[in-house]
Amino acid sequence: MRAFVITGPGRAEVCDVEPPAPGPGEVVVAVERAGVCGTDVEFFSGEMPYLHTGQAQYPMRIGHEWCGRVVRAGAGVDPVWLGRRVTGDSMLGCGHCERCRAGRQHLCAQRYEIGIRRGWPGALAELVPVPERALQAIDGLDPARGAMVEPGANALRAVRAAALAPGERLLVLGPGTIGLLAALMAVDAEVHVLGLDVGFARSLGLTAWTADELPDLRWDAVIDASTGADLPALAAELVEPGRRVVYIGIAARPSPVDSRRLTLKDVTAVGVLSGSGALAGAADMYASGRVDPRPLVAATVGLAEVAGVLGGDRPAAAPKIHVDPAS
Repeated sequence: MRAFVITGPGRAEVCDVEPPAPGPGEVVVAVERAGVCGTDVEFFSGEMPYLHTGQAQYPMRIGHEWCGRVVRAGAGVDPVWLGRRVTGDSMLGCGHCERCRAGRQHLCAQRYEIGIRRGWPGALAELVPVPERALQAIDGLDPARGAMVEPGANALRAVRAAALAPGERLLVLGPGTIGLLAALMAVDAEVHVLGLDVGFARSLGLTAWTADELPDLRWDAVIDASTGADLPALAAELVEPGRRVVYIGIAARPSPVDSRRLTLKDVTAVGVLSGSGALAGAADMYASGRVDPRPLVAATVGLAEVAGVLGGDRPAAAPKIHVDPAS
């Protein structure tokens, strides 16, 4: 089968590779769409920390935002999955440790991450292997929405962590994919977005500000979905005392927050890693029409065009690029 393979910093090619065979408890999914995100860009550039800690190594096959149809099932898999359209959790815990048993498999020290960690092949390929336990049915969702379930689940977890009551005010830092999805998913809140370039956010009907424009309002919660190293501290500065700051963005360099600020304001700071536990919620929001993620997709390209995208060749202002491995 064809797969996109990163062979080193700034180097990649579309290769013919051996197709996956499902092991016990696994399925093989024919990929319909896969998203490209900032983590993939860091793998292509060589900046991704996992490459420097031994948790990932070249050559590698990226792609952790995906949807497709189950075409093969291994021993022990419920046959109801065959032919079904699915997406899945990218975080694959061992299933046996204390964290996994407590429902925190996304924090398992021995976890695989599809297309990211410990060599599990990603979905920028015609086929991808996935454990049955990680599957999420997406009946009724088209490929564009289906491949946005994983980033949507990240955003939904951030919104839930903000713990807002209806009508309260949320400030989202960073108008990238996760930030915009969080803003759209906070349907019961008064949402504002802060960013360097907010034209696209405004085109979605969101109230968006640059730093010079930001009004002096009470922010009942702040979600930092940016990659700016100075913005985590700003989030703690802006949030209303006694409320919550949610950190889901990751900067390329250390992004310190003064713990004195958190303590003296009695602020709760919450970190969010992955969409684990929120895939069903995100899929339901898309299926119901409460949130439509498709305007965030700038273009759908083939495998041969992925290297250009990772190198910065982007066709439009919308933040997300999808890949059709069959094209």
